[in-house]
Amino acid sequence: MGRIKTALLITVLLLSSLATFAVPDTAIQLKLIKTIPGNYADFYVDNLNNIYLLNHNNQVKKLDDKYDSAAVFNDVRRYGDIYLLDVSNPLKVIAYYKDFNTILVLDRFLNTRNTIDLRKSGILQAKAVAQSYDNNYWVFDELDNKIKKIDDNGNVLLESADFRILFSEQYDPVQLIDKDGLLYLYDPKNGWLVFDYYGAFKQRIQVTGWKDVQVTGKNVQGRDNIFLYFANPKALDIQQVKTNIAGAIKLQKTGDKIIVLTKEGLSIYSL
Repeated sequence: MGRIKTALLITVLLLSSLATFAVPDTAIQLKLIKTIPGNYADFYVDNLNNIYLLNHNNQVKKLDDKYDSAAVFNDVRRYGDIYLLDVSNPLKVIAYYKDFNTILVLDRFLNTRNTIDLRKSGILQAKAVAQSYDNNYWVFDELDNKIKKIDDNGNVLLESADFRILFSEQYDPVQLIDKDGLLYLYDPKNGWLVFDYYGAFKQRIQVTGWKDVQVTGKNVQGRDNIFLYFANPKALDIQQVKTNIAGAIKLQKTGDKIIVLTKEGLSIYSL
């Protein structure tokens, strides 16, 4: 972003509406409320507004809603690089190490509570991993082409049908999200798939090329280098938000805030 500015202008369609008719663009100003300088690889935000900063040495630093340090995870040498964090449950954070096919389960102070070796579950290759609503774990088994649910002991509790039977496309998901009674899978080349909690396929949402995907309320959302997108799976409406935020490595909208990671650090803006 070069030098981080104190305000950014974005052009938006009305965020509170997903009408089928055209909505005039509205310019609003984002107010910078916090800058956290540093060279970070990624960040995550839980539903209590805690922020988890992942640096390039695989250290995780948790900041509370006042941006004060709340915990640090420093066990950085055992399993290589952290591929992803799932912080959807603030009391139970998971860190997934793709190279070792291993999930570490952390408590709210980022102390290790459990280690799950997916290879012992017969899952030899997995990219997308997420927490489930019932304190278990969703995993997309890339070799079996199935979504599987496992427990803390690595036991497979259920699995979906083989994707090679369900779909003509080859799915390579980057994200699994458990939200409000449904399981969402996103593949940038093929779009969203929606499943129920028994692994049964429910719906396809064919929006492709998104990154930084989320599920918020009734919408799926993501972005490209120009727009933020909000799609209502039931109404099949897509709303786009044009931004002038240059150099964003990652961008997330959480409530009334937009959080942006650049090479200079993390910036938090209020809408």
